[in-house]
Amino acid sequence: MKIVCTDLEGVLVPEIWINVAAQTGIKELRLTTRDIADYDELMGYRLKILDKHGLTLEAIQKVIGTMVPYDGALEFLEWLRSQTQVIVLSDTFTQFAGPLMAKLHWPTLFCNELAIDGQGMISGYTLRQADGKRKAIEALRSLNYRVIAMGDSYNDLSMLAAAHAGILFRPPDSIRAEQPQFPVATTYDALRDLLTSHLAAGPQD
Repeated sequence: MKIVCTDLEGVLVPEIWINVAAQTGIKELRLTTRDIADYDELMGYRLKILDKHGLTLEAIQKVIGTMVPYDGALEFLEWLRSQTQVIVLSDTFTQFAGPLMAKLHWPTLFCNELAIDGQGMISGYTLRQADGKRKAIEALRSLNYRVIAMGDSYNDLSMLAAAHAGILFRPPDSIRAEQPQFPVATTYDALRDLLTSHLAAGPQD
C-alpha cells in the first residue's frame, strides 16, 4: 500500500509568515525554514518579534483568512486524493491552519499547537513531537506503507530522507544544490508526473 505525505506551506499554500510580514509591514517575520533550518531558533525569533510589535493571534488569523491556496493546488490535491491516501505534515499550528484546510477541502493534517496568554498574544508553542515529520514517515513505514514525501524547505529534508521516495517542490536554489539526490518539480504537472511514476512502481522499485 502506498501513501503520500506532503508539506503544506510552500507546496500547497503560500508561506503564512511571509504573508503576515507583508500585511503588517513587519519585515523581520519574512524569515522561514528556507532561511533558518533550526525550527526552535526560528520560532523563538518570531515570538520575540510578535511581542515587540504587540501582534496578537487574532491579527495573524485575520491575515490567514485572506490567503488562498496556490493556483492549481486544490485541483492537484484532489487528483492526488483520488489516487491514494494523503496526509499533510506541517510545522504550522492548528490555530493557523483552519481557514487554509477549508479551502483545500479538509485533507488530513498533522501539525502543532500554540499557547495563547490572557491578552491574546502567542506565548509559546507545543510540538506534537520533535522532528514530527520524519517520525510520522517512520511510523507509516512501520505499518508497511510505501511512503512518498514532498516538501520544499530545510525542515522537510529529514522527512524526504526517511520516505521510500522524496521529492522537492519549488525549493530555494540553496537546497536544490545541497540535496541533488532528490528530484525537483517546479509545476504541479511535473509533480503529478513524478507521483504517477512512484504510485505505479512495484513494492521493490
